[in-house]
Amino acid sequence: MDNFPSKNAVIKAILDGIINARKNFLYWTNDRLPLSYGPHKIITIHIAQEIALIENAPEIFIDATVSDILRCSLPMRDSFLEYMQKNSLTQGDFSITLDERCKHKNDNDSVSRVIIAIKSGVINSKSEYIDEIDRICKIIKIDTLDSSTLDYGVFAFYSDISNVARKKLGNRIPNIINNFDKVVANYKNLKSTFEGGDVRKSDDGGEWCAGCYIVEPV
Repeated sequence: MDNFPSKNAVIKAILDGIINARKNFLYWTNDRLPLSYGPHKIITIHIAQEIALIENAPEIFIDATVSDILRCSLPMRDSFLEYMQKNSLTQGDFSITLDERCKHKNDNDSVSRVIIAIKSGVINSKSEYIDEIDRICKIIKIDTLDSSTLDYGVFAFYSDISNVARKKLGNRIPNIINNFDKVVANYKNLKSTFEGGDVRKSDDGGEWCAGCYIVEPV
């Protein structure tokens, strides 16, 4: 799809969405609570809103299942179960899936292009996040360029710590990314990049940042 938004536009929208979620949540709570205490979907909703503002915006799906994503990205739509079994993928969902925007002729002609996992309160590389990076890799990995319509996957996250934390985000974030890189290194046809991660001071002396860890085929 020629008018599908660029990766740079999508990543910018994700980071802007996280920043706006933080701004709004602080306003709603009168600066009493950090965003990591916010409702489960608050970041997802704000990111979706920002992506919807992109020129030639894609179709946005919240909590699309693994099977539906594979069904809408593999060359043979009925091969998703075999793919899941082969790659040890269990059913689950992704926070946001971006599909090509088109005039649908039926309920089986969607084309998935991007998967986005969203996590809040990320301050270390605990197993939950490592497993999510591995899950993204298993879905994104391809044998040939025409074996999937998926362009890339994103692990989007928000981090904040208090002013009394002994280990600052400037030390935490590189360690998190390094451990994510170790997962991607297990897949010969994948590469990773990191966008965002700028550590900023909050009014109470704590720190926060937003980041996008991107996995895509080589």
